[in-house]
Amino acid sequence: MTFSDTLIPTLAAVLLGGAIGLERQTRGHAAGLRTHILVSLAASIFILASREMTSHSGGDMTRVVQGIAAGVGFIGAGAILKMSQEHEVIGLTSASTIWLAAAVGTACGLREYPLAVTSVVTTVVVLVILQPIEAHFDRKQKPPNDQKG
Repeated sequence: MTFSDTLIPTLAAVLLGGAIGLERQTRGHAAGLRTHILVSLAASIFILASREMTSHSGGDMTRVVQGIAAGVGFIGAGAILKMSQEHEVIGLTSASTIWLAAAVGTACGLREYPLAVTSVVTTVVVLVILQPIEAHFDRKQKPPNDQKG
């Protein structure tokens, strides 16, 4: 594998993971730009390195993809918090975007750029456009505060 064989997939992973992370960063989430870039980059590196190894040994790349998906699940789990007093769970969207950044990095490592780009565009649209709609329904579902005297 040459330098140019790795440059495009890793740069694509950085840029596309960064696009997801930038949206999260601008909204003030703990898992932001750097986290999403690093997760996406790591997934592309695992794929690229494994691709080189399996091309010589005839190994199975699906195991690498399964390992990435399962491993990143642990990182995402760390982003989820249970707020015991409010009976509220926060961080699910951040955990989801971390997992998605790994999928995007995987697609970049496999040189599936149309899939990676389409996924990131769709993700940003979902995060930006659906957030106000979700907030609207959340406001409607919460009971008004009881105000005493």
